[in-house]
Amino acid sequence: MQVCDFILCLLHSVTNTHILHWQTKSFSEHMALGEFYNEMQDLVDELVEAYQGKYGIIEGFTNDFEVASNPLEYLVSLSDEVKQYRAAFPQDSELQNLVDEIAALIDSTVYKLRFLK
Repeated sequence: MQVCDFILCLLHSVTNTHILHWQTKSFSEHMALGEFYNEMQDLVDELVEAYQGKYGIIEGFTNDFEVASNPLEYLVSLSDEVKQYRAAFPQDSELQNLVDEIAALIDSTVYKLRFLK
C-alpha cells in the first residue's frame, strides 16, 4: 500500500459523496452526504499535513477514479477500505487518531443512511 493510494481513496470519497448528494431524492441522504463531504475534506487535509510534517511530501498520485452509485453501499465499502489501508499506514498514534476520526465519520454516516430515512 502506498500512502498516496489511501489519500486518493479518501479524496475520492469527498467527490463521490458530493455527486451522490446532488443525485439523491431523499432529504435525509442529501443532508447526511453533505455533512460527510464537508467534514471529510477537512479531515483528509489534517491527515495529509500531519503525515507530511513527519514523513515528507506524498508523491505518486494516479488519476484513477470511479463514480459511486449507491450511497450506503459506497460508504460501507469505504469503511472496509479504510480498515485495510490503516493496517499498512504508519502506526504513529497521532496519525492513527486522525484515521480514527475518519472512520468515525464514515460509521456515523452509515448509521444516518441506514436508519434515518
